[in-house]
This record gives sequence, C-alpha cells and structure tokens, in this order.
Amino acid sequence: MSSKIEINIGSIGLTNLMDEDSDFIPIIADEDESAIDEFVVPDSLPILPLRNTVLFPGVVIPITVGREKSLKLVREVYANKGLLGAVSQIDYEVEEPEVEDMNKIGTVAQIIKILEMPDGTTTVILQGKKRFEIEEMTSNDPYHVAKISTLKDIRPESEDDQFKALVGSIKDIAIKVIKLSPQIPNEATFAIKNIEGSSFLINFISSNSEMKLIKKQGLLDIGVLQDRAMKLLEILSAEVQILELKDDIQSKVKTDMDQQQREYLLHQQMKTIQDELGGNPGEEDVMELEEKALEKLWGDEVAEVFEKELKKLQRLNPQAAEYSVQLNYLQEMIDLPWNEFTKDNFDLKNAQNVLDADHFGLEKVKDRIIEHLAILKLKGDLKSPILCLYGPPGVGKTSLGKSIARALDRKYVRMSLGGLHDESEIRGHRKTYIGAMPGRIIMGMKKAKSSNPVFILDEIDKVGSDHRGDPSSALLEVLDPEQNSAFHDNFLDIDYDLSKVMFVATANNVGAISAPLRDRMEMIDVSGYITEEKAEIAKRHLIPKQLENHGLTAEHVEVPNEVIVQIIEKYTRESGVRGLDQKIAKLMRGIAKKVAMEDNYEKVIKVDELKSYLGAERFNRDKYQGNEFAGVVTGLAWTSVGGEILYVESSLSPGKGKLTLTGNLGDVMKESALLAQEYLRAHAAKLDINQEAFDKWNLHIHVPEGAIPKDGPSAGVTMITSIASAFTQRKIKKNLAMTGEITLRGKVLPVGGIREKILAAKRAGIKEIILCHENERDIEEIKPIYLKGLKFHYVEDVMDVLEIALMKQKVKEPVSI
Repeated sequence: MSSKIEINIGSIGLTNLMDEDSDFIPIIADEDESAIDEFVVPDSLPILPLRNTVLFPGVVIPITVGREKSLKLVREVYANKGLLGAVSQIDYEVEEPEVEDMNKIGTVAQIIKILEMPDGTTTVILQGKKRFEIEEMTSNDPYHVAKISTLKDIRPESEDDQFKALVGSIKDIAIKVIKLSPQIPNEATFAIKNIEGSSFLINFISSNSEMKLIKKQGLLDIGVLQDRAMKLLEILSAEVQILELKDDIQSKVKTDMDQQQREYLLHQQMKTIQDELGGNPGEEDVMELEEKALEKLWGDEVAEVFEKELKKLQRLNPQAAEYSVQLNYLQEMIDLPWNEFTKDNFDLKNAQNVLDADHFGLEKVKDRIIEHLAILKLKGDLKSPILCLYGPPGVGKTSLGKSIARALDRKYVRMSLGGLHDESEIRGHRKTYIGAMPGRIIMGMKKAKSSNPVFILDEIDKVGSDHRGDPSSALLEVLDPEQNSAFHDNFLDIDYDLSKVMFVATANNVGAISAPLRDRMEMIDVSGYITEEKAEIAKRHLIPKQLENHGLTAEHVEVPNEVIVQIIEKYTRESGVRGLDQKIAKLMRGIAKKVAMEDNYEKVIKVDELKSYLGAERFNRDKYQGNEFAGVVTGLAWTSVGGEILYVESSLSPGKGKLTLTGNLGDVMKESALLAQEYLRAHAAKLDINQEAFDKWNLHIHVPEGAIPKDGPSAGVTMITSIASAFTQRKIKKNLAMTGEITLRGKVLPVGGIREKILAAKRAGIKEIILCHENERDIEEIKPIYLKGLKFHYVEDVMDVLEIALMKQKVKEPVSI
C-alpha cells in the first residue's frame, strides 16, 4: 500500500545538518512498510557520515554535501544506482571522521536525486530504507566501506488497542508541538495527520523533532517499535512542557508590555490634554512646593537638600509609586517650622500669676519653674537640665506644662509615651519604607508650627523596650541640651534643631526611668494635696469646670465646703484630685438630670444627700484606733497614690520562740522584723524583759489589709516598738505615729515620702510623729499649713523611740510573761 505524501520543499522549515550550515526538509517515502522489510541490502556498503542529523527508515531528507570524500561517494553510488549506509557522527565538528567517531547503528539509504544548487553547493536527497549495524570497516580510501548486518524493526504482531493508543498519543502530542513552535509551519500538521503506517509516523516524528542528536540516535538504536514509540512519547511530553512554559512566559511578557505601552500612551494623552487645559498635576505640585520654599527660613544645608529632592521629583512620572513617596517627603519638609519661633513673654510676674491661677498649692514646683524661666530670660537659651515633674496621678503635672506655655505665650505640644515600645516612634522610619513617616518628635514640631514650643513628654516612666528597639535610648538625644541642636530623624535624614524647645517630662514612678535618661533631667517632686487644698481646688477649678461641662450655672447648684470635704474623705482616696473631679462630675450629672426633667430639688447640696447622688460611701477615713492593746503601733507608709497610716500588730503565745509574719510582707519588711527581734533580745535588760521570754513565747507580727502587698524599710521603728510593747505589755503613747529604718546597732535612719506621710497622719487625727533627726530638713521645706497641730520628735537611736512611745502604764489585763 502506497502512502506517498507530497510536501512543498522549503515550506516545512525543519532543519538538520550534514555540514554545519546545511538544511534539510523531511518528507515521506512512497513505499509501504512491508516493502521496506523485504528490501534486499548487500553485506558491504559505502559509509556516509552525517553531521547533526539521523536518518530513519522510511524518511526522505535533503542534505548538503561538502566534503570531497562524501561528494565522491554519493556521485559513484548515484551513478551505479546503488545503496549507501548513512551513519551520524558522534561529534559533528570532526572533519575527517574515523570508525570510532561514528555511531555503530545507521540507516541504509538510497539516493533519489542529486541537485547542484545556484550557490555552488550540492544537495542530495536520501531515502531511508532499513536499519543496519557496522560489523567492521573494510576500507577507508577513497571513502569508508564497511561490512554490515541489517536490523529489522520488531513490530507488534497485531496492532492491539494499547499500541494504537500509544501511536494516537504521539500523533496528538506532535501536533501540539507544531502549534506551540513558531518556527514549524502548520503544513507539518497536515503531513502528520495523513500518515497511515505506524512505523512511518514514529520515524517521521523522530526525525522532525527538535531534540538533541544523542536522543535521536537513541531512538534509532531501539529495535522494538513499541519501545521506540514509548521513548518518543516521553521526549515529546517533556518538549511540550517546555514549550507551554515558554508560551506562558511570552504571553505574560507581551501582556505586561502591552499594558505598559497602553498606560504610557494614556499618560501621554492625559499630559497633552492637561497641558492644553493648563493644569498638569505634576507641574502644579512642583510650583506649589517652590512657592512655599521661598517663604521658609531654613539654612543653606536644608535648602540644598530640598532643591536636590525637588529635582528628583520633577524627573518622576506622577503616576509612578515613587512619586507619592517623594512628594510626601518634600511636603513634610515644607510643613516643618524651620527657624520659625514665637516671641517669648518674659514677664515673670505674669508667669507667677498664671501658675497661681491655674494651680493651687505646689509652691515649690512653681518656684522652680519661675527660676527656670528667669534663667531663660537672662541667658537666652535652654542649656539647662530638662524638667521632670514626678508624683502620684492627678496632682496636675501635665496641666503645669500647659500653664508654662500660657505664661510664656508659647505653643503647647503633648506627646504621651505610655506603652511606647518602638524606637521608630521617636526617630521615624526611613522614607523608602512603605507608609514611612517622621517620628513623633518631628510630628509634634509640625503640629506646633513653631521651633520653640513647650513640649510635654507625658508618662516618660511608662516607656518600654522590646525587639523593635529601646525608645528611652532614642530620647537621650532629645533631652540632652548638648545634643538636641542636631536631632536626627530617620525620615527627614537631616538634622533638626530642638535646642529652643522647652521639654517638660512627667512621671509617676521615678524608679522606672532608665538611669541615663534620669541623669539628663532635673527631678521635681509634685506631691499630693491635703484635704484643705483639695477643697480649695474643687471650689476654684473643678466645680466651675463641671458646671460648664454639664450646661449648669452657679444658680442651679451650690456645693458647700463641708460637702466637698465629705466627698474627699468618704468617696476618694488619692493624692491628687482626679477621682474628686470624677465624683463632682457624677454629682453634676444628677443635678443636670433634675434640672432637665424640671424636678424639684434643693439647690444647696447637703451632706446627707450625697448618698442619693454618689451612692454608698466607699472609704472610711483612716483614724487612730487608740492604745488599749499592747503591741498595736501606728506607722506611716508611702504609696503611689499618697501617704497611708499603717498598723503593726504583735501578739504573744506560749511556745518555743517561733516568729511568724503575716500581712503580705515583702522581703525588706520581713528583714526589719528580724532586726527588731534580735535587737530587743540583745537589749532585753534595758527594758526589763526576761531573756527567757524570747524562748518561751511565740511572736506573731501582722500588718492588716493582708491583700495589699507591703514592703520597704520605713516600718522598722514601728515594728520594734510593737514587739517591745508586746513583751513589756506597756501602752503606746496616744495619737502617736512613727516612720524610720533601723539598723542592727539600733540606729534610726531617714526615709522618704515625708510630706505624704504627714498628710496621712493629719487625716487620721495623729498629733505626734517620731522621725529620724535627718528628716528634720524635709520638715523645714514643708509649708507651715501642713504642720499645723503636729508635734515632731527627732530621734537617732531605737532607745529614744521606745522612751517616747512606751508609757509606764501597762494595758488592762496584761499577759504575765
């Protein structure tokens, strides 16, 4: 059966080479498969080495012959109508190949035509017949002649469904390769579809495929047709995957290029339209920045940076992502108040009046602020320590900063540092980052619109640190007068002068501030208020403010002094007035409700009406509890919300001298108890205590309100007095309180928080206080109003404490020790 297919030579475009630049066009033979099997081949054949191609049985290929030996061979064979053996070279670059340079298996070929081409080359059209194997080379001159043995392709005895499916898959995937390969013309699809013989199809596709020579030779070496087909399918599948990937990449690149070209054209059209209308946004942005820059007072270095960055903006496409980043940077530069200052008001009497009007009390703090302003007036700069106002919540630390700004006629900026963990919040981010912005210091300056505002760093003790950095370290540069004239923000990347800024920090707990940061600030203690001061603050500031906040006037309600005192003592327990302000606001809400509903009510608030407005009383005023029991002594303690009175109770029980401590005491307080017991054991004779009592009686020391943790050394004198009273059964002097640290030698050491402790003593009705003699200097700095009604005993030794505190009289029903 003939299966001849005519292909227009030159239209298929598949390339194989005999010489380096020779082309060939594969077509199909006109014999059927059985005719090829019956083809008679002699035992000896001239051998034609082929470069870069492999001839398969049944395939016709044109090759260009250039070597003299090869030309002589093909002309003689063509003239004699003989056959030759076509064998591919292992290395196509070898000019004079020997037997070891050629593959052992080749294809018997018949020369169909020799064509002398116009360019002087000779083209030979070969038709593959049968596979053969070289047994030995018999001659090398004038060309290679070898003894051969023919090889028969082993076909399936009957083409079963599996083999048919395999051949069909090869045909389908070959067509897919043609479609994906732009260099293969579509006519090749027609040729493949019309091939009927399975072996012809496999050989034709093997010859045409763009695979390496070694793979083609590998296919020719396979004698079992089904195995050859399976290997061919594997090679074609890999080729399809590569072609599909290339096609996908090219499609994406083309799409991206098309999109970019489209956007470019649209941008150019838009620019042309905007130019015609007189409104190019990019040019408008640049012109606006240039106009604003003319008004800036910045130095030459900043101006140079601005000009450089502005030129960079002009080179950018307004639609590019970098454009908005660059524009944002320049706008931030323009918005900052470079060398723009407000005029200071150095009328210190006016400043004193402003501070007095805004804050009642706090005389020491206000004096220090006036001193600070006086130096600023005389010297003209702020090369002095940064102020840090520390004290309990609600005493007016932050509002003092507002008052300073008002007194100086400066701008006011507040930055809360509570919970700050990221150093970039202070120094900003690099402008190249997405969403980058300046740090909060620079943002504060932008908000102030002045380079010399009063800048409040609120809650500086609440700054934390983690993997994002330590903000307190970044604040060192801000708060150091020697460095902050050249503060470096990461976003600006230019030094900014903060030396004219008046920084005021606030804190509740000085111990939480890092030592280097604390060293750069002058610590000013803003302590709590006594009841009388709180009442005055309520009348002057809190009540008028809450009346206004709730739409009321003085005609709607009157709050007498005794009612204010009752709110302070029964509904709040604090050093400041924040809780008092909240209670007054709650009272005003109740009044506002009655006014709005037009209910009848008493305009003058009475003490017994407070419960209806504020609910049940929350606190009982700390009161002195008497001296009827041995071992119960009143001490004074400092807390973060002010001073408190502290009771220490000691009791004895028969036993073996065991010491028990309760009341949620810290290590320092436990050590104070041990010190007190050991001192009394060593000096028992001076107090008429039987030495054996310490071994026969168990001692239990308790500090009430056990749910509250307590620690510190200032309860030392209180504990030793309590233990001494328990062992002697002597009464404690009435209305007496004490505070001080003790040593093993019996010395009394000074403690802190004296002012808050005195306020607590006054609230509790204490009349006399025992202190270390070194604390006398603290008493001298306290206003006389705080000391009114109090008597102070300054001591150096524990025995002095016991002599003052222990009365000769014993308690009722004393324990016999």
